[in-house]
Amino acid sequence: MESRLRFEELTFPVGASSVGRFAQRCVCWLVCMSMLSAAEIRIDHATVAGRELNAMRAALAKVGIASEYGGPHANHATEMALVSFPDGSYLELIALQPHADAAAAKAHYWSRFIEGDAGPCAWAMRSHDVAAETRRLRQAGIEVAAPSKSGRARPDGVRLDWETAKVGPGATGTFFPFLIRDITSRLDRAWPTGKPNAPEFLGVAKVVIAVRDLPAASQIYSRAYGLPAPALLADPSFEANLAIFPGTPVVLAAPLDGRSWLAARLKKFGEAPCAFVLNRGPNAGDFPAKPGTVRLSEQVSWFDEAALGWRLGVE
Repeated sequence: MESRLRFEELTFPVGASSVGRFAQRCVCWLVCMSMLSAAEIRIDHATVAGRELNAMRAALAKVGIASEYGGPHANHATEMALVSFPDGSYLELIALQPHADAAAAKAHYWSRFIEGDAGPCAWAMRSHDVAAETRRLRQAGIEVAAPSKSGRARPDGVRLDWETAKVGPGATGTFFPFLIRDITSRLDRAWPTGKPNAPEFLGVAKVVIAVRDLPAASQIYSRAYGLPAPALLADPSFEANLAIFPGTPVVLAAPLDGRSWLAARLKKFGEAPCAFVLNRGPNAGDFPAKPGTVRLSEQVSWFDEAALGWRLGVE
């Protein structure tokens, strides 16, 4: 959520004393600071994890979504493909490299998701100033790890470098999005061929995060990002109680009961994304998505989960 208020737009009564005007400016400054304390949550990318990259790409192609190979990461463990969108966000498909270093693969923070063919796994928030956002989150009482640098080489040899910072408990990017800032050109990372490869969709619209305690999770999200209380509703078709933060991509989902698919997923993978929702573009055409009743603020259609292997929707 982004708030902008310029001092030159503020007016003061004619004839006000200099002391009065100074006091008013101080009040306005405090208002500005409080408004700016609410962070804009801008999706950089959403990660989908699985055991075999080609199988993941084939499943997406089966439901009508193309992807392109992005190359191996510098960690000697994982490689990726991506589905990129006009707004600069993308879906990252991540799996182990064919000849991954066994120790590096085991130590990877998403190893449980990769080995378990989890599908939705994590997400990242774009940041222009990781240090400043780190300070803001820590002031809000949120744990943030020290930034670290990483990168990969694209198949065409272009080198990509970035820095990230893990936010909150659990594996990187699971409950909270991790921060990412590009060192090299971001478009080189987001659009490997110089343009989005899935222009039928505008971008990643929502990240649905499975949580155990909906009130507690909602409260900590509100504190971390300066958000108002979410809208709460029950959604039987998704077998979840939902907390929706208007104006953000964040949807928290807690199981309706202990027998639901969401309860089983929480037991296996913990608190982490369980579904992603794309924003349909004006020229989307027809996709084999099934109309649903999941009330994530708008009507959502879901791609065939049996074909895809995980939950992906379209607004």
